[in-house]
Amino acid sequence: MAQKIISCLDPVLIFSLVMVLSIPEASAFSDSKNYQALTLYSNQAIVVDQSTGKVLYEKNADAQRPIASITKLMTAMVTLDAKLPMQEKVRITEADVDTLRNSRSRLKVGPMHSRRELLQLALMSSENRAASALSRSYPGGRTAFINAMNRKAKELGMLDTHFEDATGLHSGNVSTAKDLVKLVQAGFKYSLIRQITTTSSYDLKQGTILKYKNTNPLFKDRNWQIGLSKTGYIKPAGHCLVMQTEVVQKPLIIVLLDADARGTVSADSNRIKRWLAQLFSSDHKMASADGYTISKGLASATDSDASGESAAANAILTKVRTRYEPARPLAITP
Repeated sequence: MAQKIISCLDPVLIFSLVMVLSIPEASAFSDSKNYQALTLYSNQAIVVDQSTGKVLYEKNADAQRPIASITKLMTAMVTLDAKLPMQEKVRITEADVDTLRNSRSRLKVGPMHSRRELLQLALMSSENRAASALSRSYPGGRTAFINAMNRKAKELGMLDTHFEDATGLHSGNVSTAKDLVKLVQAGFKYSLIRQITTTSSYDLKQGTILKYKNTNPLFKDRNWQIGLSKTGYIKPAGHCLVMQTEVVQKPLIIVLLDADARGTVSADSNRIKRWLAQLFSSDHKMASADGYTISKGLASATDSDASGESAAANAILTKVRTRYEPARPLAITP
């Protein structure tokens, strides 16, 4: 049947198919012998051109997963949207102690800290008691805060996202890599969130000086230009990282979810950076057609009349053409 289909194509199209079949799977450049396809070890991932919304890479990007402390980006936005006094003092209470996962905290029960300090610790160091105190001190309490988080998610078009708490300790806080692109894009509009999440360290006075550090190890690498960042981890979510960054002066949003180790998201980030640097530095457009898809389509064709053969051939050629068309932009604005 495959021979019948090929026989109905004109010589130009046959030559085009042969050329496509000769392209290695996931290859992006016709003249770059050293080009390697991008392989990531995070189970869900997406890379988006922030300026256009074009998806440059995705892996299981629609899979809904727990997101751990990535949640705290939404916690920060809901807090700032309420326009609560940033210098108002909030006491850490027993209600802020994690009894779900018994996570550690250096914030003692009893002392009071400004809402600005709590926001700093929650975003930069993923301090769970700080995030808990922010939600508890919200007008209407935690129930109102969680409702505001879910309402905000809907407003941003995050239709596969749901929140159960403000810390991310609850495994019911779920989202997808695609939805989290929208979260990062929204968070990037808040200057205070950009400032806090890109701070490498912070000293907190609590009797003695407590030195907090940014949980994203990429801040130790001066070659990274990061405009927003948030990490996360609980066992059901794996290790997670979302960030806004620039590669070859192009603004990008990167989401990595469900990695098996903290170092995996850092390694995946560096793989993405090298891959994109090669992609953006090339004078050629990315061509993602692969011979496997086409040969599989030809092999799976079934005997039919002449019109059926023509339809099968056209379907295969359509796949070829659409492979070369630009990816559909991902809507990342509400």
